[in-house]
Amino acid sequence: MTVTKLYTKINALSPAMIKEVEHFVDFLQTKQKEKDAIKEREFGCAKGLMVMHDDFDEPLADFKEYE
Repeated sequence: MTVTKLYTKINALSPAMIKEVEHFVDFLQTKQKEKDAIKEREFGCAKGLMVMHDDFDEPLADFKEYE
């Protein structure tokens, strides 16, 4: 939907409905701002989520033919 079509539809509404549309747009803008807000990372929040295996540096079996 283009902005022009949306504008035309909004203009066809009663003043009370236009006020509701305004409140809804304000709500959507607030919701977007909250979504865009960057949360500060907490130190150590990923502790224990990743494991480094002892054979990490060993050659992979898939590449044996290239050695």
